[in-house]
Amino acid sequence: MDETAERHKLKMQKIKAARDRILETKTEEKGLIVVHTGPGKGKSSSGFGMVMRAIAWGIPCAVVQFIKGGRESGEANFLRDRFADECRFFISGEGFTWETQDRDRDIAMARKGWETAKEQILDPEIGFVLLDEINIALRYDYLDIDEVVDFLLTQKPAMTHVVLTGRNAKPELIEAADLVTEMTLVKHPFRDGVKAQKGIEY
Repeated sequence: MDETAERHKLKMQKIKAARDRILETKTEEKGLIVVHTGPGKGKSSSGFGMVMRAIAWGIPCAVVQFIKGGRESGEANFLRDRFADECRFFISGEGFTWETQDRDRDIAMARKGWETAKEQILDPEIGFVLLDEINIALRYDYLDIDEVVDFLLTQKPAMTHVVLTGRNAKPELIEAADLVTEMTLVKHPFRDGVKAQKGIEY
């Protein structure tokens, strides 16, 4: 082994030893509250990737999709057609608020979605729940942020994971969450006149 390779090996051994010491202190298991927010693309995509991961590990899932219901989506088709036994899928929206133009109806749909979400989170058969675009409903005050946070902190079963997506997550939700990721927008083809592409954005 040459000198460069030997130095690399010794460096990696030290890093591994340090990482192993850190991992020894991480012993707690819990159901996480996860928030995906920010102006960049990938919030829902990441959430649905986590659904696939949970299904692969035999964890029963549920999805409650807020706001987006006015348009057919690949994720809804895929999960309903191929994984209906592993993942329940609920749509509680009729499109973005500028499309519906009916605040009272939007609020009613969001409330219906939240009631469904609570049922799924409390169901002992479900271990992972994705609340897709709920942050939009919270942003427009279709749902009460204090009610949502209180439920997640006091009634969510200890080992149930809940992922909440959508831009502009409220500070109260960020504070309550265990894991928060903010997607940053660097470039988006929409700015260059490219419409949403099937298989990429829906």
